[in-house]
Amino acid sequence: MRITTWAEYGVICALHLARRTDEGPVTGRDIAARERLPGDYVEQILLRLRRAGIVQSTRGAKGGYALARAADAITVREIIAAAELVTFDLHCDTHPLDAERCSQSCDCSIRPVWMMLQKRIDEVLDGVRLGDLLEAEPQVRERVGLPVLQG
Repeated sequence: MRITTWAEYGVICALHLARRTDEGPVTGRDIAARERLPGDYVEQILLRLRRAGIVQSTRGAKGGYALARAADAITVREIIAAAELVTFDLHCDTHPLDAERCSQSCDCSIRPVWMMLQKRIDEVLDGVRLGDLLEAEPQVRERVGLPVLQG
Protein backbone atom coordinates (compact mmCIF):
# COMPACT_ATOMS: atom_id res chain seq x y z
CA MET A 1 0.00 0.00 0.00
CA ARG A 2 1.18 3.46 -0.83
CA ILE A 3 -0.21 6.47 1.01
CA THR A 4 -1.12 9.03 -1.64
CA THR A 5 -0.94 12.79 -1.34
CA TRP A 6 -4.75 12.90 -1.17
CA ALA A 7 -4.79 10.55 1.82
CA GLU A 8 -1.92 12.25 3.64
CA TYR A 9 -3.33 15.74 3.12
CA GLY A 10 -6.76 14.52 4.19
CA VAL A 11 -5.41 13.34 7.53
CA ILE A 12 -3.37 16.55 7.94
CA CYS A 13 -6.45 18.72 7.27
CA ALA A 14 -8.67 16.73 9.64
CA LEU A 15 -5.99 16.79 12.34
CA HIS A 16 -5.58 20.54 11.89
CA LEU A 17 -9.30 21.00 12.48
CA ALA A 18 -9.18 18.68 15.50
CA ARG A 19 -6.45 20.83 17.04
CA ARG A 20 -8.50 23.97 16.51
CA THR A 21 -11.92 22.69 17.59
CA ASP A 22 -12.41 25.46 20.16
CA GLU A 23 -11.64 28.25 17.66
CA GLY A 24 -14.74 27.87 15.49
CA PRO A 25 -14.72 27.44 11.70
CA VAL A 26 -11.35 27.54 9.93
CA THR A 27 -10.98 28.47 6.28
CA GLY A 28 -9.37 26.15 3.80
CA ARG A 29 -6.98 28.94 2.91
CA ASP A 30 -5.86 29.18 6.53
CA ILE A 31 -5.31 25.42 6.77
CA ALA A 32 -3.32 25.47 3.53
CA ALA A 33 -1.14 28.35 4.72
CA ARG A 34 -0.47 26.96 8.20
CA GLU A 35 0.20 23.42 6.99
CA ARG A 36 2.10 24.58 3.87
CA LEU A 37 -0.19 22.66 1.54
CA PRO A 38 -1.47 23.69 -1.90
CA GLY A 39 -4.73 25.63 -1.45
CA ASP A 40 -6.49 23.93 -4.34
CA TYR A 41 -5.77 20.48 -2.90
CA VAL A 42 -6.99 21.53 0.54
CA GLU A 43 -10.28 22.89 -0.80
CA GLN A 44 -10.95 19.72 -2.81
CA ILE A 45 -10.08 17.49 0.15
CA LEU A 46 -12.28 19.50 2.51
CA LEU A 47 -15.15 19.13 0.04
CA ARG A 48 -14.65 15.34 0.03
CA LEU A 49 -14.47 15.28 3.84
CA ARG A 50 -17.67 17.32 4.01
CA ARG A 51 -19.48 14.96 1.64
CA ALA A 52 -18.39 12.06 3.87
CA GLY A 53 -19.77 13.77 6.99
CA ILE A 54 -16.36 14.23 8.60
CA VAL A 55 -16.35 18.02 8.43
CA GLN A 56 -19.08 20.60 8.19
CA SER A 57 -18.90 23.98 6.54
CA THR A 58 -20.27 27.35 7.53
CA ARG A 59 -20.75 30.18 5.05
CA GLY A 60 -20.17 33.82 5.63
CA ALA A 61 -17.51 36.21 6.86
CA LYS A 62 -16.71 34.01 9.87
CA GLY A 63 -17.29 30.81 7.96
CA GLY A 64 -15.05 27.89 7.26
CA TYR A 65 -14.74 24.25 8.21
CA ALA A 66 -15.00 22.38 11.49
CA LEU A 67 -15.20 18.72 12.43
CA ALA A 68 -18.74 17.38 12.15
CA ARG A 69 -18.12 14.96 15.04
CA ALA A 70 -15.75 14.65 17.95
CA ALA A 71 -12.20 13.68 16.99
CA ASP A 72 -12.56 10.48 19.01
CA ALA A 73 -15.53 9.49 16.84
CA ILE A 74 -13.62 9.74 13.53
CA THR A 75 -11.31 6.97 12.35
CA VAL A 76 -8.25 7.42 10.17
CA ARG A 77 -9.86 4.94 7.77
CA GLU A 78 -12.87 7.21 7.32
CA ILE A 79 -10.62 10.16 6.55
CA ILE A 80 -8.46 8.29 4.05
CA ALA A 81 -11.50 6.70 2.38
CA ALA A 82 -13.11 10.12 2.03
CA ALA A 83 -10.00 11.90 0.77
CA GLU A 84 -8.71 9.13 -1.46
CA LEU A 85 -12.06 7.39 -2.13
CA VAL A 86 -10.48 4.02 -1.18
CA THR A 87 -8.07 2.85 1.51
CA PHE A 88 -6.48 0.14 -0.58
CA ASP A 89 -6.64 -0.04 -4.35
CA LEU A 90 -7.15 -3.68 -5.29
CA HIS A 91 -5.40 -3.26 -8.63
CA CYS A 92 -6.77 -6.37 -10.27
CA ASP A 93 -10.32 -5.09 -9.68
CA THR A 94 -9.83 -1.45 -10.63
CA HIS A 95 -7.19 -1.71 -13.37
CA PRO A 96 -7.51 -5.09 -15.07
CA LEU A 97 -4.67 -5.66 -17.50
CA ASP A 98 -6.20 -8.66 -19.15
CA ALA A 99 -9.95 -9.25 -18.97
CA GLU A 100 -9.51 -13.03 -18.84
CA ARG A 101 -6.68 -13.05 -16.31
CA CYS A 102 -7.99 -10.33 -13.96
CA SER A 103 -11.75 -10.63 -14.08
CA GLN A 104 -13.78 -11.47 -10.97
CA SER A 105 -14.96 -14.67 -12.66
CA CYS A 106 -11.39 -15.87 -13.22
CA ASP A 107 -9.78 -18.20 -10.67
CA CYS A 108 -6.95 -16.12 -9.20
CA SER A 109 -4.89 -17.42 -6.30
CA ILE A 110 -3.27 -14.01 -5.69
CA ARG A 111 -6.48 -11.99 -5.25
CA PRO A 112 -7.30 -13.48 -1.81
CA VAL A 113 -3.92 -12.28 -0.51
CA TRP A 114 -4.65 -8.72 -1.68
CA MET A 115 -8.15 -8.94 -0.22
CA MET A 116 -6.75 -10.10 3.14
CA LEU A 117 -4.22 -7.25 3.06
CA GLN A 118 -7.01 -4.76 2.33
CA LYS A 119 -9.01 -6.12 5.26
CA ARG A 120 -6.05 -5.89 7.64
CA ILE A 121 -5.16 -2.37 6.53
CA ASP A 122 -8.76 -1.29 7.06
CA GLU A 123 -8.80 -2.92 10.51
CA VAL A 124 -5.64 -1.05 11.54
CA LEU A 125 -6.93 2.26 10.20
CA ASP A 126 -10.28 1.69 11.93
CA GLY A 127 -8.41 1.18 15.20
CA VAL A 128 -6.84 4.64 15.13
CA ARG A 129 -9.03 7.63 15.92
CA LEU A 130 -8.33 11.20 14.92
CA GLY A 131 -8.34 12.00 18.63
CA ASP A 132 -5.45 9.55 19.11
CA LEU A 133 -3.34 11.66 16.76
CA LEU A 134 -3.71 14.69 19.00
CA GLU A 135 -1.09 13.11 21.28
CA ALA A 136 2.67 13.44 20.82
CA GLU A 137 4.45 10.84 18.70
CA PRO A 138 5.63 8.65 21.64
CA GLN A 139 2.05 8.31 22.91
CA VAL A 140 0.73 7.55 19.42
CA ARG A 141 3.46 4.94 18.89
CA GLU A 142 2.53 3.30 22.17
CA ARG A 143 -1.19 3.40 21.38
CA VAL A 144 -0.73 1.70 17.98
CA GLY A 145 1.69 -0.90 19.33
CA LEU A 146 4.99 0.42 17.97
CA PRO A 147 8.15 0.75 20.06
CA VAL A 148 8.73 4.18 21.50
CA LEU A 149 11.94 5.66 20.15
CA GLN A 150 14.51 6.59 22.78
CA GLY A 151 16.12 9.99 22.14
